[in-house]
Amino acid sequence: VGKKVQAIYLWWHKPVIDKELLQSLPNLKVIANSGVGMDHLDLKLVASFGVKIANAPRAVSSSTADTGMALLLASARRLLEVHNISISSSTEYREADILGVEVAGATLGIIGMGSIGYKIALRAKAFEMNVLYHNRTRRKVQEEQAVSATYCKKIDSLLQQADFVMLVVSLTPQTHKLIGKRELELMKPTATLINISRGAVVDQEALVAALRTGVIRAAALDVTSPEPLPRDHPLLKLKNVIITPHLGIKTDKATYMITEEAVENILAALNGLPLPSEVFPS
Repeated sequence: VGKKVQAIYLWWHKPVIDKELLQSLPNLKVIANSGVGMDHLDLKLVASFGVKIANAPRAVSSSTADTGMALLLASARRLLEVHNISISSSTEYREADILGVEVAGATLGIIGMGSIGYKIALRAKAFEMNVLYHNRTRRKVQEEQAVSATYCKKIDSLLQQADFVMLVVSLTPQTHKLIGKRELELMKPTATLINISRGAVVDQEALVAALRTGVIRAAALDVTSPEPLPRDHPLLKLKNVIITPHLGIKTDKATYMITEEAVENILAALNGLPLPSEVFPS
């Protein structure tokens, strides 16, 4: 059976790609991933077997950007808290219990300005936000102007200015625990951290401490480490946190488009053509 397999479509990190599996599939030509993040794959190992790798950036950027903005808005207006107030048996509340923070005119700092980060900037512009961004490489001036975004060469500058900090980076050794105690303390005490990248990009122990002691106002997390969190994890007990179960790309349309993009890459590899979304080991 192994000799017949020429392509693998990875859905939600399954099957696990290891040396043993690669050795058992001598005619494997391509692995197509459902999504953008590739931190679950050893790209160098796969490439050493002469196997090509593709992801699905076009399919997921809009739905993931929507998730980021949904978390930003929900946290700003304390939607979970006020929902619980609205449905509680007692309808008594103080005005202070439902006061959120303004989004229009606020500053959004985007860390990671790839295709998803850029679409978040587009959405933020429509919400009349001021957009700062930090990225390994600066965007073209025309692209910056289109979303009224200002480049911050140093991450510290962005953290000090932003009312909302949105993490949209890939998980690499360089971005592992990118946001820790030092970075959280650079943020405004009124600021909100939003993570739609990978859980391990944030030092979760430092985040718990920052949220408990008012170092930052709130956090909204679509990703955690691990997923799901243990049921006794302190992040689950805090009122100023919203946690969603890696919603990022989970819409009916995005799921269909991811599969289409994967099939497109697989067919290209099997026919000896360039892969539209090929990923190379760094």
